[in-house]
Amino acid sequence: MLDTLRKCMLISIVGSIGVCSALAAPAHPAVQGRNLPVEIFPVLDLPVSVHEALLVEAEKGYVVRMSLSNSTASKVMGVRYSLAVIDSTNTPLPVASRTEGFSLPPYVKKTFTFKTPIAFKPKGGDRLVLMLEQTISQEWIWDVLNAKEALAAYAKGDYSVVPTVLRVANQVDARPGLKVMPMLRR
Repeated sequence: MLDTLRKCMLISIVGSIGVCSALAAPAHPAVQGRNLPVEIFPVLDLPVSVHEALLVEAEKGYVVRMSLSNSTASKVMGVRYSLAVIDSTNTPLPVASRTEGFSLPPYVKKTFTFKTPIAFKPKGGDRLVLMLEQTISQEWIWDVLNAKEALAAYAKGDYSVVPTVLRVANQVDARPGLKVMPMLRR
């Protein structure tokens, strides 16, 4: 009787380990539940940095969730970003290019979920990459000039193409009476 009990316990332990390991292994390495991880192509000269990015499955496609931080003394009012998929030949294929408005106070990190759905069907082996192309504050607009070229080089593993950022005065959204001084070159 004691031997039978030991055998039953051993079988249940071994069986539960097998079941637990089967549950712990993801069904598809790129898909984690209903979220798709997104690689971030950093643009260091922009005042906003993306720390995390995910595509979250919604009713009509995917929505973008990203964690942004503002490193300026100005409130950031929005960004424009590009989302691309990099296939097995290291070629970036555009998925979406969006401009999103929000309010990010100075020197704050915050997570946003943008509700505009993206129609996208993930394939195994493809990588998703997100790149900020523009940042808008009340006083300034920062624009990436060579975004497509830098992203294409990044996809191929060439990190020597650095995105060039141009900062210009935001004359549309500036507060009345605010004089924006031109930036002096370093």
